[in-house]
Order: sequence, then structure tokens, then C-alpha cells
Amino acid sequence: MANFTAADVKKLRELSGAGMMDCKKALDEAEGDVTKAVEILRVKGQKGVAKRESRTAENGAVVAVLADDNASGVLVELKCETDFVAKGDKFQAVAQQVADHVFATAPADIETLLASEIEPGKTVQVLVDEANAGLGEKIVLDRFARLSGGYVASYLHRTSPDLPPQVGVLVQLDSENAEVAKDLAQHIAAFAPRFLSRDEVPADVVENERRIAEATAREEGKPEAALSRIVDGRVNGFYKEHVVVDQPFAKDNKKSVQKILTEAGVSLQGFARFRVGA
Repeated sequence: MANFTAADVKKLRELSGAGMMDCKKALDEAEGDVTKAVEILRVKGQKGVAKRESRTAENGAVVAVLADDNASGVLVELKCETDFVAKGDKFQAVAQQVADHVFATAPADIETLLASEIEPGKTVQVLVDEANAGLGEKIVLDRFARLSGGYVASYLHRTSPDLPPQVGVLVQLDSENAEVAKDLAQHIAAFAPRFLSRDEVPADVVENERRIAEATAREEGKPEAALSRIVDGRVNGFYKEHVVVDQPFAKDNKKSVQKILTEAGVSLQGFARFRVGA
């Protein structure tokens, strides 16, 4: 006969985040002692962490936190295995807690973040491991972005109304312009640029694009005299696809993003874009 009540199961679920059957089994093993049952679930959950390491985490959430004066902001991606877990309050609470911590502490890199103390005696890595154990899925924290200076804005996009945001963008302008910042963040969410300016494109990437463009033109039988012009044109096409200021603006494709910025009297100093699992 069970020596625990439905209220005990409910309490254990709230404390551990584990499923109902796992909580019942733990309470059975702990002879109804909720505190001991929490320890049992933690031990069993941590054993499962290693087993989950080889599994793929392609769902999750993107969270943004901005300063009240928009002088800085952070973007954090927390991944899990299924949309079921991504929808859950516990997973989203962990994502928000990590984002708040990143905003407050401004870690230099992901290794510093994971090793930092988010609660007394608890590192971010331990928090993630506990979420892994409690939720029964692989939970991954492997990237964040932080922008500071000028005017920082964010945009979060839900690919489905019942999921947390799956795409997140931060933009940093040199001066305040909320309307342009919002439009630009939405543009970046939709068009996924890789670089801010042509100067940011690595030389080896440009050289590879030139090589491919030339090889393609020769394969198409283009005349030798026209190759240089054709290659330049196709490399410019690469810039228009991947460099944000060269892209046709989402709300007016007759203008480039740079044209929109110039007309507004602002410049884009930086951006970050995360899409869960990408």
C-alpha cells in the first residue's frame, strides 16, 4: 500500500520537474519521504545526463533581455530535444534565468558563463545539468550574444503560437531610433544576414566565391573577355545576399538597408541573430 498521497506526488513534481510516474516510483523507494525522493530523482536524473549526450537538441527557446535605457542587451538560446519540453514553464523559466544572469554579469564567453555562479553554490552548468535531469531531455546552452553602447533593440519571432520564440535578433544603432531598430531587427530575422559589412567578410570566403563564380562561368561557356566582369557581378550578388547593409530592405526592396539607415541618419554598429537549432 502506498505510503504517500497525491499531494506528495504534486509537491515532488513541483520540486523536481520530473514526470508523475517517476515521482511515484521515487516516493515508493523513499517510503513517502519527499526530501529523500528528491535526492533519488536527482541521482537517477544525473545518471541519465550522460546517456542523453549523444542525442540531438534542435528545439528550445531564444530569450532577450534589454536595459531599461536600451543601452545594452543580451540574446540567449537554450535548446532541448522536443517542442513538448520547450513549451513547458520550467524550461522557459531556466532560459529566462540564464538570460537575466548573462545580462547582469556580462560573461566573456560561453565557458566563463557555464562556470559562473548563478545561485549561491550553484554554477550555470549545474543549473543546466539539473534541468537535463529534471526534464528528462538533453538541455544545451552553447551560445549567447551581448551588445552594448548606442541604442540596442530586440525582436523575437514565434514560428508557432504555442511555442516560445524560435528566432531572436539584437540590433545596435549608434543613436536612438526605435522605429528603424524594430524594422531592421525584423528584416534580419527574415533575411538572416551573416555579416554587417563587406569588410567583415573573411578574405578566404570572398576568394572562394570568386573561384566558384569563375568556374561556373567557364562551365557555362562565357567568353574569356567577359569573365572578370561576370565574376565581379556574382560576388556582388553574394554580398547582397549575405551582408546586411547590402541587402534589399524587407519593407522596400527598391532600397538597400544602407539606404534606409542613411535616410534615417543612423548607422548599424552590430547585430546578432539566433534561430533555435540553426
